[in-house]
Amino acid sequence: MNHENGNYLCLSDLLDQDLSAYEFYQTLSPEERRQLEREEDGVTSFSNLLSRLERIRDAGIVPD
Repeated sequence: MNHENGNYLCLSDLLDQDLSAYEFYQTLSPEERRQLEREEDGVTSFSNLLSRLERIRDAGIVPD
C-alpha cells in the first residue's frame, strides 16, 4: 500500500509496488538481498532501501 508520503509497509510491499525499487533490488547480490530481507519492516521507501544497503556495505556485513 503506497502512502501519500511515498512510504510502504515493508520491503516486500515496496518491491511489489515500486518498479524502480524492484529493478534495483534484482541487481543486488543474493547476500545483500538476504540481509535486506532480515530488516524487511524497516525498509519502507526506495531512499530507505538505498540507505540500508549503504549501511550494510559500509559495515562489511556482506562480502564485496
